Amino acid sequence: MSVSAKRGLLLAAAAAALLAGAQALAEEGKTYGLGTPATPEQIAAWDIDIRPDGAGLPPGSGSAADGEELYANQCAFCHGDFGEGIGRYPVLMGGFESLTQDRPEKTVGSYWPYASTVWDYIYRAMPFGNAQSLSVDETYALTAYVLWLNDIVEYEQVLDQDNLAEVEMPNADGFFLMSEPEFPPHEPCMTDCRDSVEILGKARILDVTPDDGGQAPID
Repeated sequence: MSVSAKRGLLLAAAAAALLAGAQALAEEGKTYGLGTPATPEQIAAWDIDIRPDGAGLPPGSGSAADGEELYANQCAFCHGDFGEGIGRYPVLMGGFESLTQDRPEKTVGSYWPYASTVWDYIYRAMPFGNAQSLSVDETYALTAYVLWLNDIVEYEQVLDQDNLAEVEMPNADGFFLMSEPEFPPHEPCMTDCRDSVEILGKARILDVTPDDGGQAPID
């Protein structure tokens, strides 16, 4: 037997022994003595997810009027003064009725199905490089401002934990739960499935490679 094969057998045996020992300790209600139980405060710091129906939204409020200056100071550097996006940073507004086009513009207004998701993402991940630095009220204000940029809420409309989930997003009906699995219920055909094959479309030609072989070498 080769050295590598022997080494593999030894590693497998060691892993099996560790697993057996862990299982035995677990059955006896024992642990390895590593770590400490999470405190309620630690759990609360991680438990910040917001559901589509608004469950989990904390008490607070804000309007687009409250969030305009905050957006200019915290968000416009990347997303533009009007949510148009700077450079390769995401566009936040517009793109309506573009989802069926060859190059859809997926923005908060055109694509996102739930207003509560906007709040969740801003509070969890924004601003870029300083995530989770915004207060609850600031997050409500910025959410309202982004929604206002997309003509979804009024400028003075106050959003809070009770009404945010009631905001109707333009693409709310574009998302739905699958009632059946995506794969066919029957055994898939693997050979001789069709009498003939017809090419209906081809990938877009980018023409990024020069036809003449490129530039001549530099002396």
